[in-house]
Amino acid sequence: MPITLPETLPAFDVLRNEGVMVMSPERAARQDIRPLKIGLLNLMPKKIQTENQFARLVGATALQIDFQLIRMSAHQTKNTAAEHMAAFYRPFQEVKAEKFDGLIITGAPIEHLPFEEVTYWDELCEVMDWTQTNVQSTFGVCWGGMAMAWHFHRVPKHLLQAKAFGCFRHQNLAPTAPLLRGFSDDFVMPVSRWTEMRQDDIDAAPGLTTLLTSAESGPCLVDDPAHRAIYLINHLEYDSDTLKQEYDRDVAAGTPINVPMNYYPDDNPAMPPLNRWRSHAHLLYGNWINEIYQSTPYDPAEIGR
Repeated sequence: MPITLPETLPAFDVLRNEGVMVMSPERAARQDIRPLKIGLLNLMPKKIQTENQFARLVGATALQIDFQLIRMSAHQTKNTAAEHMAAFYRPFQEVKAEKFDGLIITGAPIEHLPFEEVTYWDELCEVMDWTQTNVQSTFGVCWGGMAMAWHFHRVPKHLLQAKAFGCFRHQNLAPTAPLLRGFSDDFVMPVSRWTEMRQDDIDAAPGLTTLLTSAESGPCLVDDPAHRAIYLINHLEYDSDTLKQEYDRDVAAGTPINVPMNYYPDDNPAMPPLNRWRSHAHLLYGNWINEIYQSTPYDPAEIGR
């Protein structure tokens, strides 16, 4: 089954050319089936790149997906054309009366700030509280996951002395967990952050369970069933060259940065990187969509009750 996207959204042609089934809203309206309504609260500066990454994973499932793009109401992005934002995004204040089967809250390049100093923190707290009544399942990614863990459980983020940057091996701590169905015991995932959550803090928060962890970069995937939420601190959604783009950007700007670990063949930036996480990315997001499908009410009005 396809993902529903506006035909003029860049992701429509990108995904269609990759072989992903995409459908216009007009065609979807003629289908006698209720699609799953999945929102993307996109806090990343490169909005179009992030749209493509998450739409690719969500749209690869066997269910029809109504993919909705959401932004913070007052915050204005500086890196994406205003015409694109006006055409494809709705501010949270316009959607908060609606029900969603799933919501993804992305990361944001503001790790160095205390949560309360983020300009849109108050509205984001409203979003996170809103998920408890209007969203069946919420997926917090990187800073978005850390923000949810802090808001609901007061799990702090800690600044790192050096950026965790590269592809690190992760261990599967819960092979029977529905979210990890089909996962290997050990696999590689991209990491790109200046902060971390620590296992001791997670253990001190009742109800949280770490499903994936790394000996090099710490806890990665945390389950929060009481809030119908999961927190993924690293980046399975990354494209093959996303870490390369970040590295090249910092080198060009003269920002001190190490070559991303275990990313380039022989750690040589002159070589094209290999994608070693794509299959697990599709597994995780496919499992998440399946869990939503199995649990969400057929009548959207019943979500959150």
